[in-house]
Amino acid sequence: MRQKGIDRGEESTIEQVVSGTEIFARYAYAPNKLGFCGPAEAVALRGGSETDVRAVAKQFSGAWPYLQVMARLTGIADPLDHRLVESYWLGGGIGADLDPELFAAELLAVIGPLAGHYWSHLTAGLATEAAANHCFHVLGVYPWTRLLGKGKSNHPVQVLDGCRISWGTVIDCAGTDITLNRRELVWDGCELSLSEPTPQHAEIWTDGYSAVPDVTPGDRVAVHWGRLCGRLNPGQLRNLEVSTVRQLEVTNERLAGRH
Repeated sequence: MRQKGIDRGEESTIEQVVSGTEIFARYAYAPNKLGFCGPAEAVALRGGSETDVRAVAKQFSGAWPYLQVMARLTGIADPLDHRLVESYWLGGGIGADLDPELFAAELLAVIGPLAGHYWSHLTAGLATEAAANHCFHVLGVYPWTRLLGKGKSNHPVQVLDGCRISWGTVIDCAGTDITLNRRELVWDGCELSLSEPTPQHAEIWTDGYSAVPDVTPGDRVAVHWGRLCGRLNPGQLRNLEVSTVRQLEVTNERLAGRH
């Protein structure tokens, strides 16, 4: 099932110049560095060989099951095929054609047995929110949206905002950092939404590696946990925005008790 509004007609700049393993490394590095996902100190994610990145990717308990299921349902043999990897991180693309119920069932068959009591929400009911992309993982599979409004801490919103793939327009470059106009995730006590664009900082270089060392003002870029992951062409930007808005809508329906 195609997510409404997501366009697969435009050729992707990432597809043309970056391999699936490189795309995976760019987006997976920040959460790995922070200790959230994958094996400890996965140095291969900052410019390592394809063989090394492939070995590391299989140790990501979040992203790897998605890519496995997407590969199986699309008939693409390689889970790190660039079409699958870009679709997972940015939404749209080949993953947008997958039936949500079938995808949810296949995914839960993989991750369900690994989940503990903290993940008791991983049931067939998730099919109403399911999509073959990272935003669904953040807002639907991770438990953080279920902690919203419990206590006075804003920590759940901060985690959700850092973990999702966000987008922005670069307005200034200085040393190892950029300033970009970016919409952040906000919680009003009832619903999640995106703010108006505000200036925020992101890192260009981390540990001597940069995904886009020649970034310049005016570039549209993707950010994960405050780290610059790559440029976005118009099609990728639209896919990321549409898939994010769609996920917020279905998540808010759940939070309001409408499903």
